[in-house]
Formats: sequence, C-alpha cells, structure tokens
Amino acid sequence: MKIKSKLLSNNISIPSIGFGTYKSGNEKETAIVVKEALNLGYKMIDTASFYKNEVGIGNGIKESKINREDIFLVTKLWNDDHGYENTIEAFNKSINNLQVDYIDLYLVHWPNKLNAETWRAFEYLYENKKVKSIGVCNFKIEHLEELKKTAKIMPMVNQIEIHPFSTKNDIVNYCEYNNIQVVAWSPIARGRVFTNDLMIELSNKYKKSIPQIVLRWHIQRNIIPIPKSSNKDRIKENIDIFDFEISSEDMKRINSLNEGDNISVSTPPVNTIY
Repeated sequence: MKIKSKLLSNNISIPSIGFGTYKSGNEKETAIVVKEALNLGYKMIDTASFYKNEVGIGNGIKESKINREDIFLVTKLWNDDHGYENTIEAFNKSINNLQVDYIDLYLVHWPNKLNAETWRAFEYLYENKKVKSIGVCNFKIEHLEELKKTAKIMPMVNQIEIHPFSTKNDIVNYCEYNNIQVVAWSPIARGRVFTNDLMIELSNKYKKSIPQIVLRWHIQRNIIPIPKSSNKDRIKENIDIFDFEISSEDMKRINSLNEGDNISVSTPPVNTIY
C-alpha cells in the first residue's frame, strides 16, 4: 500500500495518514499492533508519554525490521512536564523508551500556562536536530496567537479532535492560512459514525466501509487522520482510501453533520488552559 505524503512548513515530508496508538494495550500487545501496522504500509506511528506505551512502540519498530528513517515517529509532552528543564528531561525519557536517537515530530499535548517556556525548549530540541519537526495538540486560535508573541519558530503541526460531528472549520482555516498542518485525532469519533444514516448511505454508494468514507473526507479536507485499531483487517482497510474520491456534494453533506467545536469524545485533563 503506497501512502501519499505532504510537506510541512519546514519541508519535512509527513505521511498523509498515520496510526494512532492510544490505549494500545500492554507492551507486548503494543509491539504486535505497531509491527502489524508498519508491515501493512503505515509510515507514521503516533504516541505520547501519557499513553505509557512508548517502550512497546519502540519494540514494535525494532521487530518490524523496517528502517528507522522510513518511519515517521510522533510523541508528545504531557501536562505535568511543562517548563524548559522539565521538557528536555521528558523528551530524553521518551527517546530512551522508544529506543531511538531522534523524533520526527514532537508535540505539546495540551496548552498550558507555561507554553512560552516549554516552546523555547521545543525550539532548542529542533535547532539541535533532536527532533525533525515540532508542533502542538489541542491548541485553539487564541493559544496559537499567544504563542506567536514569543516563538521564534511557529508550530508545523496542530493535532486536534476532528470528525464529522466536530469539523472545527475556524481553526482548520486558521492553520491552513498560517501554514500549520492539521492532524485529526479521534477521526471516526470513537465509532459514533457507524450508526449515522448518512454514513451508512455513503458507504453503500461508494462501496467503501464507513471508516474509509470518513478518513477519505479528512484527506480531502487536507487533514491528516490518525485512526487506531487492533484488528488486522481494519488496520489494513483504514489506509485503503487513495483509490476513490468523495464528490463535493457529498463532502458538503458530511460537513452538515457538524454539531459544533465543543462536541468531544473526551474532556480536557487538569492543568490545561482550555
């Protein structure tokens, strides 16, 4: 399966779909599912220190026998680790757990009152080639505008919750205008799309599964989805989305499912300015 890629603002190539690993299981289960995903053609593996699965992911990467430089590895800084020194320390812990020398994309997991100080550490890691690209997660327009005041380098990525029930048009448009690539977590709304009448109709029309319809919708919005699954057939199916196109009329119909920016599958953690 050949996955297309996109260019970030710093000309680093990022795959146009990734593999999410939240709640991936224990170390052994995580290693198996990551190895499976890599061998099925995924190039991007997304994790976070908060997921407590970085060791399993590192093992899965090693067991896959795929060259490190052919994998786009993403991890994130958790809320408790903000601040300059803490960020450097947390980063070093992550690369040790992942058993790698560098990270392809390092993200601030949630906005925090120490954003400016934390971001300075991110810039240091980037300038010293410990990370190939840097970004944020769950940042709203006001968080990015605030960061602009002190940042030397703006985030290359903003990873946010996006699915047909929360299309996030304003932040998506803002990021596009500011050359920040949007990545979607929970792209199929933790399965809520499965019971939606429009999705069932479009699945029949395009002869594709409901997740394939939704993931293709993301791709056509220039958003990178990171679906997760532990089922081999589903893992494979989720990247088989480059051989069809949703019509502009059907794209609009999916967009009309939007219920607003605050529709979420989870609640923000403590220590978050949200």
